[in-house]
Amino acid sequence: MARTAEDTPGAPHILIVGGGYVGMYTALRLQKKLKRELRKGEVKVTVVDPNAYMTYQPFLPEVAAGNISPRHVVVPLRRVLSRCTVRNARVTEINHDDGWAILQPLAGPPERVSYDYLVMAAGAVPRILPIPGLAEEGFSLKNVGEAIHLRNHVLEQLEIAESTDDAEIRRKALTFVFVGGGFAGVEAIAEVEDMSRDATRYMRKVTPQDLRFVLVEAADRILPEVGPEMGKWTAEQLRGRGIDVKMKTFLQSCVDGNIELSDGSRFPAGTLVWNAGVKPAPVVKHTDLPLDERGRIKGTEFLTIEGMVRAFTAGDNAAIPDLTEEGAFCPPNAQHAVRQAKVLAENIVRALRGKALKPYVHNNLGAVAGLGLHKGVANPLGLKLKGWPAWFFHRTYHGMMVPTFNRKARVLADWTLALFFKRETVSLATVEAPRADFELAALDDAKPRQKTVS
Repeated sequence: MARTAEDTPGAPHILIVGGGYVGMYTALRLQKKLKRELRKGEVKVTVVDPNAYMTYQPFLPEVAAGNISPRHVVVPLRRVLSRCTVRNARVTEINHDDGWAILQPLAGPPERVSYDYLVMAAGAVPRILPIPGLAEEGFSLKNVGEAIHLRNHVLEQLEIAESTDDAEIRRKALTFVFVGGGFAGVEAIAEVEDMSRDATRYMRKVTPQDLRFVLVEAADRILPEVGPEMGKWTAEQLRGRGIDVKMKTFLQSCVDGNIELSDGSRFPAGTLVWNAGVKPAPVVKHTDLPLDERGRIKGTEFLTIEGMVRAFTAGDNAAIPDLTEEGAFCPPNAQHAVRQAKVLAENIVRALRGKALKPYVHNNLGAVAGLGLHKGVANPLGLKLKGWPAWFFHRTYHGMMVPTFNRKARVLADWTLALFFKRETVSLATVEAPRADFELAALDDAKPRQKTVS
């Protein structure tokens, strides 16, 4: 029988907090670089995440639009990290000086786990501002559950409008507000508008002209990652599709779905999607790790944690210096996260073997954004692509980047089938309340039977 890390006294234990981009890719790299040590039990790697999968977030807008199956954008952690220990739990506290973390499993009491090396890759959560009604009315697009909910919710709003003649109900149901003009917000509104337009083809009362999509952005441009010129072109394209793009505008209130904007606009909306920035996962506040003024973990160019020994960090929860621009930090996107994970894993191996660490330096490959079927914008390696060529490049790039051959094949199959069959535009909102009919039936059976009068 092969020995395990528990059987080897003093075997280093590497704790990875988070199973997203940085967490999963770091563990994958460690599996490859420490294959012999893991097999002999001379080192142990534990990945802790509340979910049993990693989500490829760039595909979430396409999931919301029904272009890709939700299961095809998630990677099962236990399947790909066969030599690591995967714990479905939430890390609630970390004391690095003493080398322990508190884990809260999905069920049962919390557990204290000791470790030797720490990788903080907890990621980020939506940054919710104190806007009246936002916490009650809004939702974001950060995970696959929210993508499924957005799709079902939007299609359900169309069904509501189709089933009533009440003008106020129809107006509210057919108004969709997206806040945030970055990648997440722009891709989401573009994909969902494209899907909604398709859905109206099968309706009698709802037409594309009845739909109202509003994009709200506080800055003076959208998609800053692709540059001013391409961002301006994107705004013009969205407006040409009937999307109301409001820049230099803030959401002030959304109580009971009544939208109030800083430009004086007031109107009801049945859908509010919030993609206006992120903040580090809450767990970083419950550690002894150094944080900057924005609540991010202070990282170094070596992806170590400032002032800490045997502690590493990367991704959305970290402030990592951008060595290509003085005074700048790496933006929280997938491109950086995947590359940082590779260097981070290499540096852990170097630390284990007593070698000098390598700094993280990147070359910007540009940015790509999908704007619905056959529409996109991109600036790869300085090139400026628009429309169909950008959309094709967007799919090619992300099709190559999605982890594992299994997922690549499944996503490609989804795209290929879409060439021959129209996409399904049916709301499955009942999956979000699966016991509703059961509870209604139980309630009905509990009522006393009324006698009929002859």
